[in-house]
Amino acid sequence: MTFQEAVRSGFDNYANFAGRAGRPAFWYWVLFAFLVGLVASLVDEMFGGSNVIDGLVSLALLLPGLAVSVRRLHDIGKSGWNILWGLIPVLGWIYLIYLYIQPSEPGANAYGSTPVGAPAA
Repeated sequence: MTFQEAVRSGFDNYANFAGRAGRPAFWYWVLFAFLVGLVASLVDEMFGGSNVIDGLVSLALLLPGLAVSVRRLHDIGKSGWNILWGLIPVLGWIYLIYLYIQPSEPGANAYGSTPVGAPAA
């Protein structure tokens, strides 16, 4: 999956918490969200530092980011509720990153047969 395909898949499935998302789809989405947030912060600084644009961008990317994160957890065979580990500072974040870097479960699992946006096998 390319960067553009991952971003398109993230927006096409912005509220789709079902199915799976492979590692490339997830990490390209994280990179996209980081870069867009960085640009929004820079634009806010250029126009007086009000953080309005940055806040709107963060709000716009919140739901698709949660959805792709849950689909990534589904891809490794974990429940989407594991995203709640992120509420625990530091240790929860480290555990989530550990989960996100795990390889995809081969073949079908309880959450689908192939990651969302991936070609069918």
